[in-house]
Amino acid sequence: MLNAINCNEHTERKGNLTYLSWAWAWQMVKTHFPDATYTIYENPDGWNYFTDGWTCWVKTGVTIQGLEHIEYLPVMDNRNASIPADKVTSFDVNRSIQRSLTKACARHGLGLYIYAGEDLPDIPPVRTAPQQQQQPVQQGQGTQSAWRQSRNQYYQQ
Repeated sequence: MLNAINCNEHTERKGNLTYLSWAWAWQMVKTHFPDATYTIYENPDGWNYFTDGWTCWVKTGVTIQGLEHIEYLPVMDNRNASIPADKVTSFDVNRSIQRSLTKACARHGLGLYIYAGEDLPDIPPVRTAPQQQQQPVQQGQGTQSAWRQSRNQYYQQ
């Protein structure tokens, strides 16, 4: 049910990534599943994030109809780079919690297509035999980008 919802009008672009608003994601989950709950996990000291002394991460879970999907997410800066543990602020942790909750909702299907291909490596172009004519690929239009464009066109209909 959640995977049929088109989230495109509630997304925003930052760099080359697309983000879904956590508030809108949770609103949609609660609209379709009023009994849904979420959990922000705490470490043994009661902190709402975990650390190994070098870096930090958060752990959240979303439960719908008795099924919990858990998401771990590093505490990152606005460039999506992990923040060293001694530089993490409460604002950084809160932002990561909201992103983690949104991704946990996606594990239930809401906006999952946004994350499709997120972890795919850039695939080099396939070499063809010399006698075949290969169309040049425009800069920025590699295999992964072309796939994302076609995916986005499909979901914007």
